[in-house]
Formats: sequence, structure tokens, C-alpha cells
Amino acid sequence: MKDKNTIKAAITIGDPNGVGIETILKVFADARMNEIVTPIIYGNTDLLRFHRKVLDMPDVRLNTAKNADDANPKTINVVNVWDEKWEPNLGVAAKDAGGYAFKSLEAATSDLASNKVDVLITSPINKDTIQNDNFNFPGHTEYLAKMSNVDESLMFLVSDGMRIGVATGHVPLKEVSGILTKELIVRKLRIMNESLMRDFGIVRPKIAVLGLNPHAGDNGLLGSEEQDIILPAIRSVEGSIMAMGPYGADGFFGTAQYKHFDAVLAMYHDQGLAPFKALAFDSGVNFTAGLPIVRTSPDHGTAYDIAGKGLASEDSLRAAIFLACDVYKQRKEFREMTANPLQQQKEKAR
Repeated sequence: MKDKNTIKAAITIGDPNGVGIETILKVFADARMNEIVTPIIYGNTDLLRFHRKVLDMPDVRLNTAKNADDANPKTINVVNVWDEKWEPNLGVAAKDAGGYAFKSLEAATSDLASNKVDVLITSPINKDTIQNDNFNFPGHTEYLAKMSNVDESLMFLVSDGMRIGVATGHVPLKEVSGILTKELIVRKLRIMNESLMRDFGIVRPKIAVLGLNPHAGDNGLLGSEEQDIILPAIRSVEGSIMAMGPYGADGFFGTAQYKHFDAVLAMYHDQGLAPFKALAFDSGVNFTAGLPIVRTSPDHGTAYDIAGKGLASEDSLRAAIFLACDVYKQRKEFREMTANPLQQQKEKAR
């Protein structure tokens, strides 16, 4: 029962003891969202009913679907990934909750790989409790790259005002300098540049590259990575990618230089995410660039401290859904434009 006017969105529940399900219910309490996507929640109907009752949202309608093909485009569809009775312990990091979070993710990615759904939106997980024999990864980004048979992807934080990618993702800070190489930065720049063109429709992207050390090393006084690694990487892509830098991160964000670029490549996780979340916490989206699939996620965590209290903002999840749809449509347009460039030129000349 597919509505050709909407995009089928697979949505994972994330950690069921966190705020993921709350934000899902809040987003789709607005019936207008069903004009944009057909939501398919991978979890369990009883679990969503439990959250619905806790949040006092009785008017939010749930439809139990046998599978993605059975989804009703006018309501919230729930595919039961497990049948046993299980009640969450809201606000608590627990191994059993992590197990159900993985079941949701595994089922959603399976349907995405089988083209039963169009895009994937992942709710926040606890990166510790979700670990098991089939999920031995620092986070969603690495898991989805493995599932997509992609050697490397890019964590790309996106909002209306900025786009920030990170050269090194979920790794300890003390290991960043040893991991950072010219080749790594070049690969990340290429993924970012390609994504800006293919996923965001930017014809000639302009990318800023941050330094690793304070003040971008101060000409070697505070570190040599800028001169030995980062600057050579930037120079090596001249002519194919418009990359500039390296810039000192504090001054770059402090003077709002990011507004003059289409995207920013940070050298490590918190260098990029700290300013991003400070400026766009409620509306920010985590997008995985470089994958053959479209995956987004709200840019916040499980928020155990407010789970079940009705305080979680759904803005980031809504933005994640909008971005997934935009990227899906943009990729389709990009494929059509580049499928036969000679024919495109002939049509323009007419």
C-alpha cells in the first residue's frame, strides 16, 4: 500500500529507555508529516503504546504493519521486530535495552538494503549497551559503512546555517594525531566534495579545513601537523576541490567565517561537534555522507535524564526526516542530470 507521493522512511527506535520514541511520537502527532513521508517504525507496538501512555498522547494513532510493504501512508506504522513482552526502564542504561535497539537497527537496515524503504532515520543509541557480536562499532556511522560495503564514510553535521564533517570520528583524543594523515584528509575532502554536489546540489563547493592545534599551529610553534599533513593535503587537491585553510578553529567560529563556506572539515570529533551543537543543537542533523544509502539522525543523545518526562524536543528528528527526503530527491535529480550529459546539453540548446 505505497503512496507514490511520499517517501518510505525506516525509523529506528534507538535506545527504548531514552527519548527516541518520545520524539517519534511528537513528530508524527502532526498529521501533516504523513504528506511528506510514510513512517515505518522498527520496534514493537506494545513498546510504543507504553511510551504513548507515559507521555499522555492517546490521540496518536499506531498501525501494526506486517512488513514495509503493508505500511499505511496515513499513519504511524510499526513493524514488530520482536514479539515478547518487555517493559522499558526509562532513564536507565541497560544491556537489554541495547539489545532491542540493535534489533530495530538490524531490521531497518535489512529492509533498506532490500529497497523496501527509501531512507533510514536512526534514533539515538547508547554506544556501550548496544555492543554485541554483530555490533562491534563506535557508532551508527561505522556500522552502516560496513553494512554498505564502503571502506570509508563521513560524519557530516548539517543545519540550515552550516555543514561540518570530521576527519577522525569516534576515537580517543590522544589518538587523533597518530591517525591523521595527508591521505586521510584527502579522502574525507573528496567524500565531502562529492556529497555537496550529489546530495546538496552545490555545483562548485567551497570547503574550509581546520587546523589540529591551537591557532593552526602558529607556523610550527604549537605543533607541526598543519605544515606536515594538513596543508599538503589541501594543496594536493588544488584544481579538483576548492579547499582552503588550515584555519584556527576558535577564531574561525568566533568570527563566523563558517558562513562564507559550503562546509567545514574539522580534524576531530569535538572540534566539529562542540561549535555545531552550540549553534544548532535543536535543529542539527547527523548525516552519513559517502554511503549508497540515505541515512540521517537527530544530533542528540539518549537524554536519559529527561526520558519519559515529555521534555524532549522533536525538532532535530523532524529536521533529520526533512533532510533525508531532500537528499533522496536531490540524488535522484543528480542521477538524471548526469546519466546522459550530452542529451542534457542538446535539450538545453533547443
